[in-house]
Amino acid sequence: MTTTIYKASRTRSNRPGWSVTFNHPRRSDARGKFGLKVRRGLGTPEDAKADQLVAQLNEILADPSWWSLDRRVEALQRFDAIVVSAFFDGIEAGKVNSKERREEMLPLPTPDDGYARVMLVGSTGAGKTTLLRQLIGSDHTRDRFPSTSTAKTTTADIEIITTATGPFKSAITFMNEHEVRAAVDECLEEACASAIRGQDDKGIAGALLEHPEQRFRLSYPLGTWQQESPSHEEMDSLFEHEEAPAVTLPDDEVVADVELTKNNEHLREYVFRIRDIATAVQEQIAPRFGNYHDMDSATRREAWIEEFTDALYENQGFTDISVDIMESIEERFGLIADGNFEREATGWPILWYYEDRDRTAFLRQVRWFTGNHSQQFGRLLTPLVDGIRVSGPFQPAATKLQNSDRRLVLLDGEGLGHSAREATSISTKVTDRFQEADMILLIDDAQSPMQAAPLELLRTVGKSGHGHKLGVVFTHFDQVRGDNLRSYTQKVDHVHASIGNALSGMQDVLGPPVTEILKRQLDNCNFYLGGLNRPTDSIPTPIIDEMHELLAQMQEAARLPEPVTAAPIYNVLRLELALRDATDGFKSPWWGRLGLSYQERIKKEHWTRVKALCRRIANLGSNEYDTLKPVANLLSQLQESISLWLNDPAGWTRHPADDDEGRAAINQIRQEVSAGIRVLAERRLIRSHPGDWQAAYGFRGAGSSFKRADQMAHIYEAAAPSISSIMDPSTQAFLDEVVEIVRIAVENADGSVEGISKT
Repeated sequence: MTTTIYKASRTRSNRPGWSVTFNHPRRSDARGKFGLKVRRGLGTPEDAKADQLVAQLNEILADPSWWSLDRRVEALQRFDAIVVSAFFDGIEAGKVNSKERREEMLPLPTPDDGYARVMLVGSTGAGKTTLLRQLIGSDHTRDRFPSTSTAKTTTADIEIITTATGPFKSAITFMNEHEVRAAVDECLEEACASAIRGQDDKGIAGALLEHPEQRFRLSYPLGTWQQESPSHEEMDSLFEHEEAPAVTLPDDEVVADVELTKNNEHLREYVFRIRDIATAVQEQIAPRFGNYHDMDSATRREAWIEEFTDALYENQGFTDISVDIMESIEERFGLIADGNFEREATGWPILWYYEDRDRTAFLRQVRWFTGNHSQQFGRLLTPLVDGIRVSGPFQPAATKLQNSDRRLVLLDGEGLGHSAREATSISTKVTDRFQEADMILLIDDAQSPMQAAPLELLRTVGKSGHGHKLGVVFTHFDQVRGDNLRSYTQKVDHVHASIGNALSGMQDVLGPPVTEILKRQLDNCNFYLGGLNRPTDSIPTPIIDEMHELLAQMQEAARLPEPVTAAPIYNVLRLELALRDATDGFKSPWWGRLGLSYQERIKKEHWTRVKALCRRIANLGSNEYDTLKPVANLLSQLQESISLWLNDPAGWTRHPADDDEGRAAINQIRQEVSAGIRVLAERRLIRSHPGDWQAAYGFRGAGSSFKRADQMAHIYEAAAPSISSIMDPSTQAFLDEVVEIVRIAVENADGSVEGISKT
C-alpha cells in the first residue's frame, strides 16, 4: 500500500498576492476521501516570503504528527499564523446548525407572545409563495420577495415575522462550505460526462450550471451561457404576449455588461478546461476500461461513466477548476457591501445580518440572497442559502387587510414536488416543522385539486397528530371553468368536493377518528383565492374578503388549546401486529426501487440516483435525495400503523365528555409518538450505519449497482426487521424501542399501557 505524499505549492489566483494550494490530509472531498484540494491566500505579494510560508506548510504536511487538532497551539509557536490557519481552520469546526444561528440572532416569537406560527406547504407551482407575497404586501414588480416562478424556486426555509413597527431585520444562513463544494463537484462530474457523451459547448455549460436535482444552480452566482441562437430568440418572442410583461430592473441592480462579458469569458474557459479534463481522464482509463463510444450497450456505457467520474477526482485539472469555482463564489459574497457576515474559521460565510428602517432599501439588499431575476445572474447567492428569516412591519397592501396588531410568523419552504407515478413520503424537512406550527396551511391548485402530493400531506398531518392545525387554500380559483360551473357557488362546491373525495379514500388508512378530525378542520378552514399574481388593487373584492377571513383564522391559531384531562389506556399486545405491517410496508417498495424484487407500480431507480442518495447520507449529513427518502418512508409507515392502533384504546382513566375530547387526548399522544419515532428512524437507518452507507457509496465497476442494493437491503433489514411470532434478539430490541416510545407518550398524557413484559 503506497503512502500519499502531500505537498503545497504557491500559486496565483483572484486574490491579491500569492496563494498556496495543497491537498489536505484531514479534509474530505465529495466522495468522503481525505485529500480535499484547498487554496488559501498567503497575504503577501513577495516571492521570498511566499516561498517561506509554503515551506512551513510543507513541513506540516510531511509530518503526520502535526495533523491533530490538539497541536494547533504548539504549531503557532513554531509556524507563521497564516500557515497554521491554512492547515487547521478547515478541520476543527463542526457543522453549524443554521436554524439555531438564526434563532440566536433573530428569535421566532411564540404563542406566549401572542404570535401564531403558520406553515405554508404545497406542491411546486401551487402558488404558496405568491400567496405569501400578498399576505406581506410584497409587490410583484417592485419588491419581488420572496421569489416566484413556475419551476422549483423556494429551496430554503423562509420565515417572516410580522411586527407593528420597524426596523426591518434579516438573519440569513448558508449551506456549509463542504456541502457547496460537493455540489460544485457533482456539477463538474455532469459537465465532464456531457463532454464525453458528445454534447456541444452549450450542453456542457448547461450541465455545469444546473445540478441534476435542480436545487443548486451555479448560473445564479456565475452567470449564464450567453450564446442564444437567433431561432430560439424568435421562438421566445412568439410567446411574450401570453405572459405578464417581464420586470425590468433599475440600472444599479442589473449586472453590468462588462461584468456579464467577464462572467461569460470565465464560463467559456471552464468549458474549454472541462473538455480537456474529460479527454485526459478518458485516455487515462482507456487501457483498463476502453473508450466510452466503444461500449456496445447502455449498461456498459453507464458502468464506464461510473469509472470515469470516479477517476475525475484524481485529475489535477478537475480539482483545480473546482477550487476556482469555489473562489468565484466566495468573491460574490464579497460584493455585498451592506450588513454583517459571520464566518467560519476558513472564511466561509455562516450568516448575514442586516437591518434597515427603509423597506425598499432592506428588500433591495435581501434580494441578492433570495432573487431569481435573470438580469442579476452572475451575482445572486440564492442557491447557497439554506434559511431566510426576516422581521418587520409587513402588512398586506389592501387597506381592509391591514392590522398592526396582527402577530404572525409565516413559514414557507420547498414545494412538495410532483409524482404522477408514486406519492412519495413527505420530506422530514417539512414534517420536522409540524410541531412548531400552530397552523398547517395546505396550498393547492383549484384547477386540479388533491393530487398525489397534497393527499400524502393530508395523510401525514393526520397520522402525526397535527390534523387539528390543518387548513387549505385553493389557488388559481379564477381559472376554474366549465359549462357546468357557471356561478361562484357552483365552483366552490366543485372544488370543495375534492376534499370529501380525498378523505373518503383515506378512512381505511387513517381510521375514522383521524379522518373525522381532518374533515372537520377542512370544512371549517377552506379558502378559494384567485388572481394572486395581480397587483392587489386589481384583485376582486370577494377574493379580498376571503383573504381577510384567512388572516383572521391564522391569528386565531395562536390560541392555546383547552387542556385535556381524559386519558386512554392501551394494551400493547396488538401493537406488535401493527408494527409487522409497518416494517414490511417500508421495505417492500424499496426492494422494487433497488431492483431486488418486482413491486407493482414501483419503478426501479436508476443507479446514479441510488448512488447519489448513498453519497448524501455517507458524506453530506443528509437523509434523502430528491424523491428517495428512506427516513421519511420508515417514519410514515410507523406513524400510520401506530396511529391506527392508538384509535382503539382498551379503556380510559375517565371517559371523555364527548368525541372531541377523546380525539384530542389521543392526538397529543400521536404528536409525541411521531417525534420519538422520527428520532428512532434517523438513528436506526442513518446514525447506526455510517460505515455501511460509506461502503454502499464506495462500490465501483461492473456489478456495483447490485452490490449497492444488497448493502442497502442489509441496512434496511437491520433498521426495520420483519416482525414475526419467532423473533431474534435484534428484532425484539427494535420492537421494545418502539413500545417504549409509545409507553412514554401515553404516560406523559396521564394514560397507561398494559401488557408490557417486565423482563
